[in-house]
Amino acid sequence: MLVPKTTKKRPRTPPRKKTSVKFTKSRLSFQKFQARENTEAHAPTTHSNLSSASTVLRQLIDIPATKDLLDPELRTNAKQVYTNGVTIWMLILQRLCKGATLEETVSHVVEHDRDLLPDNKRVRDYTLSENTSGFSAARNRLGVEAVQAFSHAVCDYLGRTADPIIDSRRAFIIDGTTITLEPTPAIKKAFPPANNQHGESVWPVAMLMVAAELQTGCALLPQIDPMYGPNRTSEAKQSAEIVVQLPENSIVMADSGFGIYSVAHHSTQSGHDILFRLTKSRFNSMVKKATLIESDAGYCSYALNWKPSAKDRKTNPDLPVDAATQVVLHCVELDNGQCLYLVTTLEIDSLSAAELYSRRYDIEFDIRDMKVTMDTENIRARTVAMMHKELMASVIAFNLVMQFRRQAAKLARVEPRRLSFKGCWISFKDHLLLKNEESFEGWELRMARALVSASNRKLPNRSKPRSHPRQAHPRRPKSTKFMKAVAKTAANHTDSPPLIEPK
Repeated sequence: MLVPKTTKKRPRTPPRKKTSVKFTKSRLSFQKFQARENTEAHAPTTHSNLSSASTVLRQLIDIPATKDLLDPELRTNAKQVYTNGVTIWMLILQRLCKGATLEETVSHVVEHDRDLLPDNKRVRDYTLSENTSGFSAARNRLGVEAVQAFSHAVCDYLGRTADPIIDSRRAFIIDGTTITLEPTPAIKKAFPPANNQHGESVWPVAMLMVAAELQTGCALLPQIDPMYGPNRTSEAKQSAEIVVQLPENSIVMADSGFGIYSVAHHSTQSGHDILFRLTKSRFNSMVKKATLIESDAGYCSYALNWKPSAKDRKTNPDLPVDAATQVVLHCVELDNGQCLYLVTTLEIDSLSAAELYSRRYDIEFDIRDMKVTMDTENIRARTVAMMHKELMASVIAFNLVMQFRRQAAKLARVEPRRLSFKGCWISFKDHLLLKNEESFEGWELRMARALVSASNRKLPNRSKPRSHPRQAHPRRPKSTKFMKAVAKTAANHTDSPPLIEPK
């Protein structure tokens, strides 16, 4: 219905005057409130508003090398809000919240982590927009080198705080995995999808080589390379690149897929010791040239000067002519009647080598927690640079939860892996990321409650471990995946003939 013209000629002066008075009163009260907030912000630390994000960072990764990287005041101009430090934390926050959207991340920071932002008029006046364009531009502006430097500092710091495994040395378990990426032209060029005689698949595939610290479970930055295409790589080549990044005099552990000479050569040349599993056929081939050291019921040891075979030299032409590694072979009989074949440069007996290697399976759960639980396998960045940033932020987020689990395990007086990773992650999010505190005492109380909550999330004690044998589930060809649905729909309609005539 049309509005009568008489309503348009109503005098506007009284309403405008009333609204103006109302706005003035509201503005004055807001200014008083803001003045009180500014007064409290300059009060001592025990009475200041503590941002959940900044306090978590100070509590878990108080590293001098990262203070400059996370300093929100390091900005190019006075109007800049999303500095490098703020952007790095927001990238980590996205992964802590299992791949939160840009809108959810910006809303969380504006609502809960204002203290993390730099001193800015829009921040002080509560007029900072929750539009995602500023954060999106900051993510693109952030250099990969800055995120990489911060990731290296965090991973190395958390690893150095762990107890040594053998003679003040750290042990690292290496293993490979794959993730699929967003099928954009840039990413498909860098990480081509798989192809066969029927054509090219949809998703680009990237190979990740992960090195996890044995005691803490904290992961170093993974080595990422294409799995298919002209620049495809192999796990052996990736392992040669990642062992260089390990701390000096480390112990490298890996399964039988890495029990080849090239991986052992690059590991020892980098100053590390090795403990690899061997396949039965490779062990039988190597033991023919070895010398028996010790033999007893259930185990035996051999000394060997391991040299590359003709096939090793063909696949690795960069090996020196006089390449050789002095190793010890161990054969240990397991409870199930099978034998465990190991090769190592460590001066330990067979039973100690088998006991140490039994912890290699921990990385299987660590990779699962990082890929599946924290949803790292669903990174949907549209550029190669942003994919690297989000992947590095995922590793940092994973390590933060692992560090939190270590603190909770210390409170519960159990091993860290005795606590559920998912449960500790839920306690971390619910208690530490959603609220601010007005005093440091309040924050300490909330941190204590979070640790108590996580320490109670123990995994059940089972009389024997669960056994889930691996099974291959073949995929139905794409050309026939809708045929069964069509046949089922036609069968439900009795008045229409079936698609397939009965025999």
